[in-house]
Amino acid sequence: MTDHDQDQTPKAPPKSARRRARELVLQGLYQWQVGGADEAAIEAYAPEMEGFAKADREFFVGTLRGVINQRANLIAQIASHIDRPFPELSPVEASVLMMGCFEMINHAETPYRVIINEGIELTKAFGGTDGHKYVNGVLDKIAAVIRPDEVAARRKGR
Repeated sequence: MTDHDQDQTPKAPPKSARRRARELVLQGLYQWQVGGADEAAIEAYAPEMEGFAKADREFFVGTLRGVINQRANLIAQIASHIDRPFPELSPVEASVLMMGCFEMINHAETPYRVIINEGIELTKAFGGTDGHKYVNGVLDKIAAVIRPDEVAARRKGR
Protein backbone atom coordinates (compact mmCIF):
# COMPACT_ATOMS: atom_id res chain seq x y z
CA MET A 1 0.00 0.00 0.00
CA THR A 2 1.42 3.36 -0.96
CA ASP A 3 1.06 6.59 0.95
CA HIS A 4 -1.37 7.71 -1.73
CA ASP A 5 -3.62 4.68 -1.05
CA GLN A 6 -3.77 5.55 2.63
CA ASP A 7 -5.06 9.02 1.78
CA GLN A 8 -8.08 7.46 0.08
CA THR A 9 -9.74 6.22 3.29
CA PRO A 10 -13.46 6.87 3.10
CA LYS A 11 -14.74 9.70 5.23
CA ALA A 12 -17.81 9.36 7.39
CA PRO A 13 -20.88 10.89 5.76
CA PRO A 14 -21.67 14.39 6.97
CA LYS A 15 -23.94 14.54 10.00
CA SER A 16 -27.50 15.59 9.37
CA ALA A 17 -28.93 18.65 11.10
CA ARG A 18 -31.09 16.32 13.20
CA ARG A 19 -28.10 14.18 14.25
CA ARG A 20 -26.26 17.31 15.35
CA ALA A 21 -29.34 18.50 17.25
CA ARG A 22 -29.61 15.14 19.02
CA GLU A 23 -25.95 15.33 20.04
CA LEU A 24 -26.51 18.81 21.45
CA VAL A 25 -29.67 17.73 23.28
CA LEU A 26 -27.71 14.85 24.81
CA GLN A 27 -25.00 17.24 25.96
CA GLY A 28 -27.62 19.62 27.34
CA LEU A 29 -29.41 16.85 29.22
CA TYR A 30 -26.08 15.73 30.64
CA GLN A 31 -25.46 19.28 31.90
CA TRP A 32 -28.97 19.28 33.37
CA GLN A 33 -28.58 15.92 35.15
CA VAL A 34 -24.97 16.09 36.27
CA GLY A 35 -24.27 19.81 36.54
CA GLY A 36 -27.69 20.99 37.64
CA ALA A 37 -27.99 23.47 34.75
CA ASP A 38 -31.51 24.60 34.01
CA GLU A 39 -33.18 24.79 30.62
CA ALA A 40 -32.49 28.51 30.17
CA ALA A 41 -28.80 28.13 30.96
CA ILE A 42 -28.46 25.21 28.56
CA GLU A 43 -30.20 27.09 25.76
CA ALA A 44 -28.07 30.18 26.40
CA TYR A 45 -24.86 28.12 26.22
CA ALA A 46 -25.91 25.96 23.25
CA PRO A 47 -24.85 28.39 20.47
CA GLU A 48 -21.27 28.11 21.75
CA MET A 49 -21.30 24.31 21.41
CA GLU A 50 -19.48 22.75 18.47
CA GLY A 51 -21.81 22.01 15.57
CA PHE A 52 -24.67 24.23 16.76
CA ALA A 53 -24.68 26.35 13.59
CA LYS A 54 -25.37 23.23 11.50
CA ALA A 55 -27.96 21.73 13.88
CA ASP A 56 -31.73 21.73 13.53
CA ARG A 57 -32.38 24.47 16.09
CA GLU A 58 -36.14 23.92 16.29
CA PHE A 59 -35.68 20.20 16.93
CA PHE A 60 -32.97 20.94 19.51
CA VAL A 61 -35.11 23.38 21.50
CA GLY A 62 -38.29 21.29 21.23
CA THR A 63 -36.58 18.08 22.28
CA LEU A 64 -34.57 19.63 25.12
CA ARG A 65 -37.61 21.40 26.56
CA GLY A 66 -39.87 18.42 25.92
CA VAL A 67 -37.63 15.90 27.67
CA ILE A 68 -37.12 18.16 30.69
CA ASN A 69 -40.83 19.04 30.94
CA GLN A 70 -42.06 15.47 30.36
CA ARG A 71 -39.35 13.72 32.36
CA ALA A 72 -41.74 12.13 34.89
CA ASN A 73 -43.84 10.54 32.13
CA LEU A 74 -40.74 9.49 30.18
CA ILE A 75 -39.13 7.88 33.22
CA ALA A 76 -42.39 6.06 33.96
CA GLN A 77 -42.45 4.72 30.39
CA ILE A 78 -38.81 3.61 30.63
CA ALA A 79 -38.90 2.19 34.18
CA SER A 80 -40.84 -0.96 33.32
CA HIS A 81 -38.28 -1.90 30.65
CA ILE A 82 -35.05 -1.56 32.64
CA ASP A 83 -33.31 -3.90 35.05
CA ARG A 84 -32.50 -1.35 37.76
CA PRO A 85 -33.95 1.84 39.21
CA PHE A 86 -33.79 4.72 36.71
CA PRO A 87 -31.44 6.86 38.89
CA GLU A 88 -28.85 4.07 38.71
CA LEU A 89 -28.49 4.41 34.92
CA SER A 90 -25.49 6.31 33.63
CA PRO A 91 -26.36 9.93 32.76
CA VAL A 92 -25.70 9.21 29.08
CA GLU A 93 -27.91 6.12 28.95
CA ALA A 94 -30.65 7.87 30.94
CA SER A 95 -30.56 10.90 28.62
CA VAL A 96 -30.57 8.81 25.43
CA LEU A 97 -33.47 6.71 26.70
CA MET A 98 -35.50 9.80 27.63
CA MET A 99 -34.74 11.39 24.25
CA GLY A 100 -35.67 8.24 22.35
CA CYS A 101 -38.87 7.76 24.30
CA PHE A 102 -39.79 11.44 23.82
CA GLU A 103 -39.16 11.25 20.10
CA MET A 104 -41.21 8.05 19.72
CA ILE A 105 -44.15 9.73 21.47
CA ASN A 106 -43.90 13.17 19.86
CA HIS A 107 -42.39 12.62 16.40
CA ALA A 108 -44.52 10.03 14.63
CA GLU A 109 -42.97 11.14 11.33
CA THR A 110 -39.64 9.62 12.38
CA PRO A 111 -39.57 5.82 12.03
CA TYR A 112 -38.93 4.07 15.33
CA ARG A 113 -35.91 2.23 13.84
CA VAL A 114 -34.31 5.60 13.02
CA ILE A 115 -34.87 6.74 16.61
CA ILE A 116 -33.34 3.52 17.97
CA ASN A 117 -30.37 3.73 15.59
CA GLU A 118 -29.74 7.35 16.54
CA GLY A 119 -29.83 6.35 20.22
CA ILE A 120 -27.33 3.57 19.56
CA GLU A 121 -24.97 5.94 17.73
CA LEU A 122 -25.19 8.58 20.47
CA THR A 123 -24.47 6.00 23.14
CA LYS A 124 -21.52 4.61 21.17
CA ALA A 125 -20.10 8.12 20.82
CA PHE A 126 -20.70 9.39 24.36
CA GLY A 127 -21.47 6.40 26.61
CA GLY A 128 -19.76 3.42 28.14
CA THR A 129 -18.38 0.43 26.26
CA ASP A 130 -21.54 -1.68 25.94
CA GLY A 131 -24.11 0.99 26.77
CA HIS A 132 -25.36 1.02 23.18
CA LYS A 133 -26.49 -2.61 23.49
CA TYR A 134 -28.50 -1.77 26.60
CA VAL A 135 -30.06 1.30 24.95
CA ASN A 136 -30.93 -0.76 21.87
CA GLY A 137 -32.76 -3.39 23.90
CA VAL A 138 -34.66 -0.90 26.05
CA LEU A 139 -35.71 1.34 23.16
CA ASP A 140 -36.84 -1.71 21.21
CA LYS A 141 -39.13 -2.71 24.11
CA ILE A 142 -40.42 0.86 24.44
CA ALA A 143 -41.17 1.01 20.70
CA ALA A 144 -43.30 -2.14 20.97
CA VAL A 145 -45.48 -0.34 23.56
CA ILE A 146 -45.56 3.18 22.09
CA ARG A 147 -45.73 2.20 18.41
CA PRO A 148 -47.14 -1.34 18.35
CA ASP A 149 -48.59 -1.10 14.82
CA GLU A 150 -45.33 0.18 13.32
CA VAL A 151 -43.28 -2.47 15.11
CA ALA A 152 -45.69 -5.25 14.08
CA ALA A 153 -45.66 -4.09 10.44
CA ARG A 154 -41.86 -4.05 10.37
CA ARG A 155 -41.60 -7.51 11.94
CA LYS A 156 -44.20 -8.89 9.52
CA GLY A 157 -42.29 -7.40 6.59
CA ARG A 158 -39.01 -9.12 7.41
